[in-house]
Amino acid sequence: MEAGASTRPWRNRMIALAPLHDRLNGSSNRNMTTTMERVLIVDDHSLVRDGMRSLLEISFPHCEILEAGALAEAVATLEDQGDVDMVLLDLNIPDVTRFSGLSALRETFPSIPVVMVSGTLDRITVREALAAGAAGFVPKSLKRGEIVEALRQVLEGEIYIPDMFDEDDETSREHAAILTRIETLTPQQKVVLRHLVNGKLNKQIAYELDVSMTTVKAHVSAILQKMNAFSRTQAVILANRVGFH
Repeated sequence: MEAGASTRPWRNRMIALAPLHDRLNGSSNRNMTTTMERVLIVDDHSLVRDGMRSLLEISFPHCEILEAGALAEAVATLEDQGDVDMVLLDLNIPDVTRFSGLSALRETFPSIPVVMVSGTLDRITVREALAAGAAGFVPKSLKRGEIVEALRQVLEGEIYIPDMFDEDDETSREHAAILTRIETLTPQQKVVLRHLVNGKLNKQIAYELDVSMTTVKAHVSAILQKMNAFSRTQAVILANRVGFH
């Protein structure tokens, strides 16, 4: 897991935004345990799964470790085994296209944090992963201790990203904040937001979703409140800024 280190050391920082645990359970309690009881590793390379398993066995000795080599297998495992504390999802597995696997897991199992694990590391990829609902983005080039710390941060409800942005980069912090606000939306509210981004009117959204205008207006109102937007136009601008579509 330590091979392929960057030409400059990564100074990893944890973006402590609205906790995933709090957003999912409506709690403001930050004193959670970082014990991981069950995790699912999704990667089509057995050597990578073996390396991650070894790391988890040492760092979380009482953790049950599940494995899958493809998205379909991962979904079947989650449906059969029940909830896990976290899914570690490789960016490039055979039966997904870019972030389609992440989106599918987030829609089907919205309460399970999904951490992207990848050998690819660039600004666009990280931002798109977070926009698609990833709870973190862990480069495979990180040292073992840094990977463990990243996973602990996610268990505590934070969103982890590698320090690929300058710490004084205001744009990066703004993007992270917007992504966190979007993550607080319910699946239905995200669908409505996508329609807003695509320029749909309330009556068109109501027709598309087969719901009443009152329901659509309620969703739009909730979206504006959660995104700290004063109008639907501003909500669309914020969504476009982070590539939400």
